[in-house]
Amino acid sequence: MRFKQYYLGCLAHASYLVGDEQARVAVVVDPQRDVEQYLEDARALDLAIRHVFLTHFHADFVAGHLELRDRTGAAIHLGSKAEAEYRFVPMADGETLDLGRTRLQVLHTPGHTPESISILLFDLSQDATRPQAVLTGDTLFVGDVGRPDLRRALGWSATELGGMLYDSLHEKLLRLPDETRIYPAHGAGSLCGKQLSSESSSTIGEQRRFNYALQPMTKEEFIRMVLADQPDAPPYFTYDAVLNTKERLTLEASLARSLRPLTLETLLALQASGGQILDVRDPAYFAAAHLRGSINIPLRGQYATWAGTILSREKPIGIIAEPGREHEAAMRLGRIGFDHVAGYLQGGMEALRTHPELVQHASRMDASRLAAELESPCPPWVLDVRTPRERAEKQIPGSTHIPLNHLEERIGELPRDRRIVAHCASGYRSSIAASLLRRAGFEDVSDLSGGIAAWEAAGNSVPATP
Repeated sequence: MRFKQYYLGCLAHASYLVGDEQARVAVVVDPQRDVEQYLEDARALDLAIRHVFLTHFHADFVAGHLELRDRTGAAIHLGSKAEAEYRFVPMADGETLDLGRTRLQVLHTPGHTPESISILLFDLSQDATRPQAVLTGDTLFVGDVGRPDLRRALGWSATELGGMLYDSLHEKLLRLPDETRIYPAHGAGSLCGKQLSSESSSTIGEQRRFNYALQPMTKEEFIRMVLADQPDAPPYFTYDAVLNTKERLTLEASLARSLRPLTLETLLALQASGGQILDVRDPAYFAAAHLRGSINIPLRGQYATWAGTILSREKPIGIIAEPGREHEAAMRLGRIGFDHVAGYLQGGMEALRTHPELVQHASRMDASRLAAELESPCPPWVLDVRTPRERAEKQIPGSTHIPLNHLEERIGELPRDRRIVAHCASGYRSSIAASLLRRAGFEDVSDLSGGIAAWEAAGNSVPATP
């Protein structure tokens, strides 16, 4: 058996290649939409990708099953409860697929979604009765379990799915041998759970002992616990879950259509007609100079997740990037199905050099200056855009809390007659927030460079919520 895990940090997403040296055949499980790495590795191993599995219809990214199908002719496999526009092989509970001496066996494990499956891996040359590993999708994570509330918009009760999840865990996965290794589809940073570990794999035995959601409890207690304190799901999650059931453009075709250079005049016309101007440069460069009305979502960090949270799917996107990074910016939007990129500003910010009237500058405040200004007769209004969980652990005294994903809907709560200083943990989300406020007409806006980490490092107080 050949086995490889691929981990995409910006989406906290794990995918897998499973191959058999004897049969020279490979399967890819839960692929990301840009599929070149699977093709390259299969070629290097002299394997032909003939099958692609989705453990479920993912909500946080668009999977690459259609891309692999079109590039290799691979058959798409889904759980037997799935419904999709494209042709696929429905896999019933207990059904197997043999690749030479490698066997994949499907377990129907609904709960995170109604069609969810897990996949047992057997190396038949070692043991045909005890699986070496199980690919658990979003049913069981290292340190957590999948959340059952992401299908509400599609008519599924979170309580009903929570009960299914409990049964899947206890009647299917926890009956596997303790030594069986588990390989989930996500790790820490994913919004598909609330306490995911940074470890990329574990064993059934370790999770039986240490995973809080697998401790002895009734089904009712489990449902209450697993539904409590889940993070807000970005609005694009339902869109992506549905898109993964559709016949759609491949990423290659989408990029060929959207990756075109735009003159400054064309970009300004796009903006004037309601288009979104997305500046993907580092916050420091954005603060130094940017196009008025543009939104800063830096490529570093959870770029796609925040783009999917902040940007509209209904309005075209024009990209401003450092020359040479336009493809990355559009491709990473494509990973979440944001294919409505109209193009990118040719030459980047250099195109604005002779148009200073279009350029805006932003201030980034350091911790010592903010501390001094908070002691002045006219202190700034400090806006904390972190999550409620972060806020509960530490905060800048006197600050107001509005999570970034709720900022635009609550923008009327902010004062227009005071300087506003936005902050987050490190300065990434606060730059997004400050750019949104400037676009909304707030003139005196800064953000805290280095975030609350810099504030605390400077010796300032960071009390927890009482």
